[in-house]
Amino acid sequence: MSLEITDIQNRISNRFGEEVLNFRMERDILTFDATSSVIKEVIRFMKEDEVLRFNFLTDLCGVHYPDNEVKAQFAVVYLLHNWIDNVRVRVKTFLSADKVEVDTVSDIFASANWMERETYDFYGVVFQGHPKLKRILNDEGMISFPMRKEYPLEDSGRTDKDDRFFGRTPDNYDPNTNK
Repeated sequence: MSLEITDIQNRISNRFGEEVLNFRMERDILTFDATSSVIKEVIRFMKEDEVLRFNFLTDLCGVHYPDNEVKAQFAVVYLLHNWIDNVRVRVKTFLSADKVEVDTVSDIFASANWMERETYDFYGVVFQGHPKLKRILNDEGMISFPMRKEYPLEDSGRTDKDDRFFGRTPDNYDPNTNK
């Protein structure tokens, strides 16, 4: 018997109730949100449940939504794969900009160790209980988190660039005169 999307949703909803919500299909992958207080138990349940058997953590990453309200400015996204039934699920948990932290899942999936360190390094997400949470790619002396969308993409005062080479040209640009 193949694992159906409705079975996944029902098992998770029955176990966690209102702590899991917003089940939807995004690009053919079942996606849902879980509160940060239960995300670790949701991941553990999905791995250990005899029907669900999501035995592989494909990816774990951070996302910064600067336009969201403060209580949902950051997200941690988990992509799980059930190799037996070849089913993938994406689980998101949203974090407050005031407290960008969530429990580690590195004790459930060893591969999360590196992914959580990378997410910390680039987004500043603190994974509570992580065995060695420190920067992994950037310099230890950095005080900022480079993937946060807190800074403009470019220095608007730069004079050494020609916008034509970046696909940005004024509406009245004439390629024959380069003006």
